[in-house]
Amino acid sequence: MYREHTKKIRIGSVTVGGGAPVAIQSMTNTKTQDVTATVEQIHRLEDAGCEIVRCAVPDMEAAAALRQIRSHIHIPLVADIHFDYKLAIAAMENGADKIRINPGNIGGPDKVRAVVESAKRFHVPVRVGVNSGSLERELLKKYGGVTAEGLVESALEKVRMLEACDFYDIVISIKSSDVLMSVRAHELLARESRYPVHVGITEAGTVLTGTVKSAVGLGIILYQGIGDTIRVSLTGDPVEEVRAAKRILGCLGLRKTGVEVVSCPTCGRTQIDLIGLAGQVESLVSGYDLDLKVAVMGCAVNGPGEAREADLGIAGGHGEGLIFRKGQILRKLPEDALLGALKEELDHWKQG
Repeated sequence: MYREHTKKIRIGSVTVGGGAPVAIQSMTNTKTQDVTATVEQIHRLEDAGCEIVRCAVPDMEAAAALRQIRSHIHIPLVADIHFDYKLAIAAMENGADKIRINPGNIGGPDKVRAVVESAKRFHVPVRVGVNSGSLERELLKKYGGVTAEGLVESALEKVRMLEACDFYDIVISIKSSDVLMSVRAHELLARESRYPVHVGITEAGTVLTGTVKSAVGLGIILYQGIGDTIRVSLTGDPVEEVRAAKRILGCLGLRKTGVEVVSCPTCGRTQIDLIGLAGQVESLVSGYDLDLKVAVMGCAVNGPGEAREADLGIAGGHGEGLIFRKGQILRKLPEDALLGALKEELDHWKQG
């Protein structure tokens, strides 16, 4: 497994690499200089399960705001820097736990060295970020356009720039909006490097489209043992990125995500409001820190028998339903009493 053998990097209170659990990241979409709005959003991300958060630092005002933001949050803070090496240094001076840069566009070798010296002084790791939109002209020409091989060559070249400064606290990210190109690039990178890898499908799209693309791409990459920290990039509320990441990791067995809800797709046999009930159950179970599976089924066909592997469940009937545990029927109740009965079972499970 690749992730078992990557270098351990400390980002604030979180370790990535070396077999550590795959860490979930997101990025704020507030104006970083608006400290109140940014802190409020990060608190929401923390509540959703985010473990590392990144903020854009486009100017010195944003860099200065990091100090206040850092003092009000509970997870490591990453500064996202482009082009200006002074912003990277200022971000570290103001408490950033990690910086994300592209050493190729930060302003030349002397400026890269200045950033590295600050990173050493403040013990801040650097994420080398390369994506399909930032590939150098010579690599585009060499490979006839954007390719997985070009992304990997670009990233490793940036890594060597940092290593030449005797710096090795490095995380690598190579991102493309093309799912199969991303998969290929990560497969190539894993053979060439032992630095921890930040994995994501960039510019994935809206919540629905982006979640599907990310689930496919990240699923393939993570299943091969590649990836030490992930971000699901979505056009929407960043809390949705965290929720999607948790589900992806949970499906791959890389993370326990609390109560898992499974539900049937409904059909003409369904005689209760299963869609509404499933949504209510999903909201209900989010308040329980339990490692179990809850099934919400629409009829006897998809009831206790088919959902036998579920720990608890509901099977609908005609305006009524069954509460079952491990495939065994506990009792029959009217439709409007099913949710409350399920809550009672969860409360009992929690106490037990």
